[in-house]
Amino acid sequence: MGGCGHEPARPRVLVVDDQTLVRQGIGTLLELAGVEVISQAADGAEALRACCDHTPDVILLDLRMPVYDGLWFLDKQSQLGIEIPTLVLTTFDDDTAVFEALRAGARGYLLKDVTVDQLSHAIESLASGGNLIGPSINDRLVRAIQAAPPPAGADQTVVEALTDREIEVLRLVARGYSNRQIAGLIHLAEGTVKNHISATLMKLGARDRTNAVLRAIREGMLG
Repeated sequence: MGGCGHEPARPRVLVVDDQTLVRQGIGTLLELAGVEVISQAADGAEALRACCDHTPDVILLDLRMPVYDGLWFLDKQSQLGIEIPTLVLTTFDDDTAVFEALRAGARGYLLKDVTVDQLSHAIESLASGGNLIGPSINDRLVRAIQAAPPPAGADQTVVEALTDREIEVLRLVARGYSNRQIAGLIHLAEGTVKNHISATLMKLGARDRTNAVLRAIREGMLG
């Protein structure tokens, strides 16, 4: 007799890359891995239209594209209030590009040398509220953030100290875990984890989880 449970919904993804073969290949591999690719786009302008037409759960975004590139798209996404988690997938292994993409609102950053399993895991993490920075660039990013001066016009609000528990939660946020996953790892209710994150955002003067991680790294809180 069959069970009455429902399989979890597959993440619905928009793939944005200017190279047709690469874009189609990524789409095919993701479909085989259980990710639903609902649309594809060749540049940032096409991606904006696809967001309006299809409302994906996650956007998989290349950075280097002619005319309307990934950073252009992230800026427009922010201006238009499109709150769809965006995962940058690129061959461009550069600290400045990572930093700019995360500042512009990207929730994750991976290089194209990842496996399909790693990519599908990252997509599922973003779809469930997490964020993810690939391990191959994480250490370099941390060093770059700690060494770089704040950008002109950056928020200079004095941050409040975080509790040990808030730091523990934020470290797990930085590793890409969703609230539910964090709750399971440190044996707290999911609502309690949400409260810790809300308090952390307020103390750091951060608008979202990614910016909270960047601010905490700059302040030396996650060292």
